[in-house]
Amino acid sequence: MGEAWIIDAVRTPRGRGKKDGALAEIHPQELMAQALNALKGRTHLNPLDVEDVIVGCVTSYGEQAMCIARMSVLAAEWPNDSTGVTINRFCGSGQQAVNFAAMGIKSGEQELVVAGGVESMSRVPMNADRGGIDGHNRHLRQLHPLVQQGISADLIATIEGFSREDCDRFALASQQRYARAHQEGRLTKSLIPVRNSEGRIVLEHDEHPRASTTLAGLGTLPPSFAELGKYVQKGDSLSFDAKAQSRYPKVEQIDHVHHAGNSSGIVDGAGAVLIASPEYARSHGMKPRARIVATATAGDEPIIMLTAPVPAKSSATPGSPRK
Repeated sequence: MGEAWIIDAVRTPRGRGKKDGALAEIHPQELMAQALNALKGRTHLNPLDVEDVIVGCVTSYGEQAMCIARMSVLAAEWPNDSTGVTINRFCGSGQQAVNFAAMGIKSGEQELVVAGGVESMSRVPMNADRGGIDGHNRHLRQLHPLVQQGISADLIATIEGFSREDCDRFALASQQRYARAHQEGRLTKSLIPVRNSEGRIVLEHDEHPRASTTLAGLGTLPPSFAELGKYVQKGDSLSFDAKAQSRYPKVEQIDHVHHAGNSSGIVDGAGAVLIASPEYARSHGMKPRARIVATATAGDEPIIMLTAPVPAKSSATPGSPRK
């Protein structure tokens, strides 16, 4: 099987996913279109050579519906016969888009593919599609009494013995590392500014991180999922916490350690990666930034859910058995 080369990668800054966020005024199709055209401008690629545009998007609803990949290609004013497809693998959607692109290149079926992801959480918030956590399928709920991700994260912390202070210290270190990377200009190679319809820059740096974060400040924030853990869905007899404990009976009580300061952010943004075969890259004078050696996916027990990246990483490591 052949290789897949990453030629370039761009992303917009991450805007706060709220109505007053800097990117809230930008339609998600336009966010993705700007990423596509930034990639085009930096690499001088011919869009006619791009055999597909694969875009990950979790909430394909409202302004992100109607195959946002294809809509974004049109919004970018690429040729009308340019194709696009949208995929959803939840938080790994953009990454899976890259994996699919690499598969097409490595198999020899394609030579040049753009992959990426987009989400405007200020305009299309979580649960906007009204699907809940299980599509309201009563039979599925009997098989797997699913819970919200925040409950899963708190469940993992409880099982592994991570305290609230452990999580807060990790979050603080993350903020400090970002601040240092930003100060040293380590993010500028891939970061592109976002412009409005008038051509004015509305955001050119990440808006979500907070360099002023302190451990004391984090300690004042209330847990985000404690009340949610008590919630009982219509028609159910168990709360979300009780559902998790029914699958993990050794957990006497779930410690709700996650909050707004140590959880993943609600943001707006888009990113795109140009992936080519070595033959195409060489013949067009493109220098790779990296090569994709292996990819893998893994499923896990659906209530705890967030631990699957560990076996996925293990099975993707060269020399490891594939699952």
